Amino acid sequence: MKKSSKLLSRKPLFLLLYLFLSVLIPEQLMASKALEPPQAIITGKVTDVNGLPLAGVNVIVESTDRGTISDLDGSFRIQVNSGETLVFSIVGFKSLRVPIEGADFVNVVLEEDVTQLGEVVLNAGYYTVSERERTGNIATIKADVMEKQPVGNPLAAMQGHMSGVNIVQSTGLPGGGYSIEVRGRNFINGATDPLFIVDGVPFGPQSLGASRVSNEILGGNVSPLNAINPNDIESIEVLKDADATAIYGSRGANGVVLITTKRGKAGKTRFDAQLSTSFGKVSRFLELMDTQQYLEVRREGVINDGYGSFLDNPSFDFVWPDIKSWDNDRYTDWQKELIGGTAYRNNAQLSISGGGQSTQFLISGAYQKETTVFPGDANYQRATIRSQVDHRSDNEKFKINMSMSYSNENNQMPGEDFTGKAYSLEPNAPALYDDEANLNWENNTWDNPLAALEESYVAKSNTLLSNAVISYAILPNLEFRSSMGFTSYRLDSYRAMPSSARNPSLGLTPQNYSHLITNASQRESWIVEPQLHWKKKWDLFSMDMLLGTTFQWETTDQLVVRGLGFPNNGLIHNLAAAQTLEVISDMDSEYRYNAVFGRINLKVLDRYILNITGRRDGSSRFGPGKQFGNFGAVGMAWIFSEEPIFGPESFLSFGKLRASYGSTGSDTIGDYRYLDTYSVSGNDYDGVTALEPTGIFNPQFGWEENRKLEAALELGFFYDRLVLNTSWYQNRSSNQLVGIPLATTTGFSQLTGNFDAVVENTGFEVDLQTANIQSKGLRWSTTFNLTVPKNRLVAFDGLETSTFANRYVVGEPLTIVKLYHALGVDPETGSYQFEDYNGDEGITRSEDRQWIEDLAPTYYGGLGNTLSLGNFTLDAFFQFKKQKAYNTLRYQSTPGFKGNGSVELFDRWQQPGDMVTIQRAYSGLAPTGGSDEFQKESSAAISNASFIRLRNVSVNYKVPTLEHGLDINVYLQGQNLWTITDYKGPDPEQPTSLRLPPLRQVSLGIQVSF
Repeated sequence: MKKSSKLLSRKPLFLLLYLFLSVLIPEQLMASKALEPPQAIITGKVTDVNGLPLAGVNVIVESTDRGTISDLDGSFRIQVNSGETLVFSIVGFKSLRVPIEGADFVNVVLEEDVTQLGEVVLNAGYYTVSERERTGNIATIKADVMEKQPVGNPLAAMQGHMSGVNIVQSTGLPGGGYSIEVRGRNFINGATDPLFIVDGVPFGPQSLGASRVSNEILGGNVSPLNAINPNDIESIEVLKDADATAIYGSRGANGVVLITTKRGKAGKTRFDAQLSTSFGKVSRFLELMDTQQYLEVRREGVINDGYGSFLDNPSFDFVWPDIKSWDNDRYTDWQKELIGGTAYRNNAQLSISGGGQSTQFLISGAYQKETTVFPGDANYQRATIRSQVDHRSDNEKFKINMSMSYSNENNQMPGEDFTGKAYSLEPNAPALYDDEANLNWENNTWDNPLAALEESYVAKSNTLLSNAVISYAILPNLEFRSSMGFTSYRLDSYRAMPSSARNPSLGLTPQNYSHLITNASQRESWIVEPQLHWKKKWDLFSMDMLLGTTFQWETTDQLVVRGLGFPNNGLIHNLAAAQTLEVISDMDSEYRYNAVFGRINLKVLDRYILNITGRRDGSSRFGPGKQFGNFGAVGMAWIFSEEPIFGPESFLSFGKLRASYGSTGSDTIGDYRYLDTYSVSGNDYDGVTALEPTGIFNPQFGWEENRKLEAALELGFFYDRLVLNTSWYQNRSSNQLVGIPLATTTGFSQLTGNFDAVVENTGFEVDLQTANIQSKGLRWSTTFNLTVPKNRLVAFDGLETSTFANRYVVGEPLTIVKLYHALGVDPETGSYQFEDYNGDEGITRSEDRQWIEDLAPTYYGGLGNTLSLGNFTLDAFFQFKKQKAYNTLRYQSTPGFKGNGSVELFDRWQQPGDMVTIQRAYSGLAPTGGSDEFQKESSAAISNASFIRLRNVSVNYKVPTLEHGLDINVYLQGQNLWTITDYKGPDPEQPTSLRLPPLRQVSLGIQVSF
């Protein structure tokens, strides 16, 4: 396509600079002078006070570029001149200087630093802050936790590990997406996605998939985050409160997720290779009716409908083939047949890292291939390559960090998710293939599910992320820094539907049915952020200031085309061969964003901390006079454990009170919403493509606003062997951007504008970390997190007369559903009964849907334990959630209809006086009075979906080796292994979908480092 070539022609200039530097400037050329030849090789071992080896300790020859890192057994090897000094350092332990005076072996014992909270550095986006001194709420997950999970998406590794962060997987198919909410849903119509920042560069998580292409298989949700290899990530921080997010202004209303990738470390060149194989299966099948149960209720339904006399009439064989012509003794477990296969995932990764004190590098590459549990050869492939170079001058005034990653994904799926068919196909349905191995249509009496394999869904994506950070120390306390980033996400997908995928009795041909829908889309983004950092420390007082500005430009292009009618199915992939071409969507949008931001951090006596952040944002999504918004926050902390009353022998090793208040905003409404907009209608007028109006001019609407309040208490006991953090928050979102109803005479149903509605999220969060046992031979630690959230609509003027009247209620959460109140089955008539709220002696769709259920979690969290014994390490993590969800009655509530259902339908009403929960059988040929549809939307279709899930188990064994510097680890990992729940559906976290649930996975792998 002409548009596609235009999109690919944009080249970021600084990428050429990056490639030039990383290829042509090796470490030897960047060093300012040649190193003196070493005179001796020193070996040694680093342990803690209990004799346990310490891995990853930085071992540096003082005042030189020479260094290394201790191996997993604590051993190290380095070249040292006589009289030089080695410096040993690692987070959580006191640094140690060891002079070398002729020794060739050194045993080093590091003491734990009781102030290790001050050594844990968190990424807060534009700045870093220690765990001890942070005034905001920042949750984090590190590489050592993510690497123990056999997952392909970073969000999957975060599930259950962070308080206040609720993540749900949308499908068990590879390449599918995830939904994420940070402290609940803030806006009525706005997106819930937080801002994602990868190595300082914003990354859009929104799918560019077109629903007409991918809805049947992935629900239109092709997650761009699949492009990021979890094994490349060093840490993920989630910023939650105003103090942490206000510096991102309008982009931080739904929280901020900071992804930091791994970097090279000073020391010898290190090679890391990893191979793993995973096996995946559906973790839970529904209990469905068998053949005899199904046929019994099916015939009973025909009789109840008054057509029993026709059951013996051959002329009606075509009406009820499942009863009349199919083998009544045949049984097929369609769940086993269609979704009972084994999915395989093979993963290979290689990285090279190292460097001296002035220059470090890392280059890594990975390849992954994953299949599905469906029949056929569907698969997902991903190849990634990443490089990182960090350099600083000898005087450490000039620094440059450059990173680039590229990912190519190829997702080839069948045209349909077989899960729905697996739950509903008749148990006595015919064989899939005839005697000649062709698709069996059984005299055109059924739709063979494997015909979907004739269709195809293919999604190919290319993702480029690049970033360069240059800094220079102008003065001892003043540094200039500039971050420059570029991202490009390209998705090309199509869905081909040939006539051969449909029942031959329909008489469909390539000329009158076969069609192809293509989606070519791309999102590109530039960002430049110059900054000034100034810091100064006096005897009792210190100040840290930041001033910066942001310039961002983003374009999004999408072209969706449908081709209809092909000479034959062999040409279906060639749009030029189509008889008719239709442009379904042609979208080309541009988004410009500019901001000025700042931060002032004050510390007195290292215990009283004040943090002030502010930002002024400008967005092209609003009209003149409304484009700019001001946001800011103040955070305060008192480290009361530093007060004289708490001496060095106190059992309270750390205590902090903190609070924050501020505002963030949102402009996530799409581009050009304040203008008159038009789109291609898909209809022709006298051979000319017609445009239709889709939006009406309204330059008056402006920023949504989210005001956040938080108070927290953080405690550490017994030298931080037990750390407890608790926080309470209240977020109020106002000036909501919603569709204001318009009179039908205007030609539009609504007008986008600000509405006087307020949404409130409150909650309580608990995070607990304990070091239960720390002995020479055994270590045991525990983590626990709990979130108790609450959401409610505080105010909504004119709600009763708006288009939202049937969805929301003032005082109730946004996550409610309004249902009919089910009263059970009338024992005399055998029909479902419902409460008549309006008293008109009938059930109407709007007035009688007054029963309210909230589908948001009541609470959720996770519990993890790590146990180390010798060379073995065992990790186990449980996720839990208390919630309600739709059950199987949502999809089938009446026995007797064509198509199988839950075995619960077999226990139905059969005669007057029966006290049961399932109504009488119907065949679908006689009216039911709507009772079956009402039941699907009633309180009976909601049930308890709480669960405790063994989310992850990992067993790691370090293989003893004789060769120095060689580390071999063999591991066995499991994901989604076991679920305790009363929920009778396929999966309690994915209850409202007939898509493939998340799989149970087991992975075996080996990691070699040298």
